Amino acid sequence: MATLIDTVAAADARAARHPEKQKRPDSPVLRKPDWIRVRAPIGETYSETRKIVKDNGLVTVCEEAGCPNIGECWAQKHATFMILGDTCTRACAFCNVKTGLPGPVDHDEARRIAEAVVKMGLEHVVITSVDRDDLDDGGGQHFADVIHAIRDASPTTTIEILTPDFLRKPGAAEIVIDARPDVFNHNLETAPRFYLSIRPGARYYHSLRLLERVKERDPAQFTKSGLMVGLGETKPEVMQVMDDMRSAGVDFLTIGQYLQPTRKHAPVDRFVTPDEFKAYETIARAKGFLMVSASPLTRSSYHAGDDFKRLRAARDAEIARS
Repeated sequence: MATLIDTVAAADARAARHPEKQKRPDSPVLRKPDWIRVRAPIGETYSETRKIVKDNGLVTVCEEAGCPNIGECWAQKHATFMILGDTCTRACAFCNVKTGLPGPVDHDEARRIAEAVVKMGLEHVVITSVDRDDLDDGGGQHFADVIHAIRDASPTTTIEILTPDFLRKPGAAEIVIDARPDVFNHNLETAPRFYLSIRPGARYYHSLRLLERVKERDPAQFTKSGLMVGLGETKPEVMQVMDDMRSAGVDFLTIGQYLQPTRKHAPVDRFVTPDEFKAYETIARAKGFLMVSASPLTRSSYHAGDDFKRLRAARDAEIARS
């Protein structure tokens, strides 16, 4: 009986997070290969990170999106803060973040994030958000407020943002670009063929254009974008997305394995092997990306601080050669 109760409770929890997906048929869940296995989150530093996040009343994408790397990252006091609440106005087929009508913007959040950055002693911080299609600026000003608060509290901390697409929000992206984060990340996520089923609220070429606009407005700002693989995409499709990113001036590419959060989400078509990820990395570097992170467990903010140092060094080396 306890098992049945637990199963029902879990199903109810999933329904509360994703009410729009409950009428979908269950998708098959493939058995994960050995190279996808991760350790359970444990340890004193992990607990300290969790306490700082909770004490400051903050949300992390690490928890909300069910990131497989949370144990490793939090044990190193790395956390990706998710601003503008925990509820997204979009209903992407791959994402585990709760969907629904968000609450009002918490204008004290910027101060609390800056305080957490100081407490954690972060050299590099990643800030992301839910989509806020309900706001006139899509949350652009709030992103800028968070960036400014961190700069004031911890001037030496480098700042990476992972933004929504600001679709139909004129001027919103410019507000964020002008706040001058060190890295502006926006993920294309998948090949254009999959947008209608995987990312229905977004538009591939709008997302691509957003990344291009960052470079046009502030050429010194690093741009970054990511792809999930294992959804059924072909190698030529992945290579075409790489070419599109390079045409938009993207500096840093991440590629990781898509993992299905629940049976109501898009199914995994296959698990891409580590050797295939290495091949993608080789191809991407040949196409001119300054930095590439490609592995089954790669996520947008995985090892972001170390990768930023390598990214900056790669640009310095490129300038020295020119």
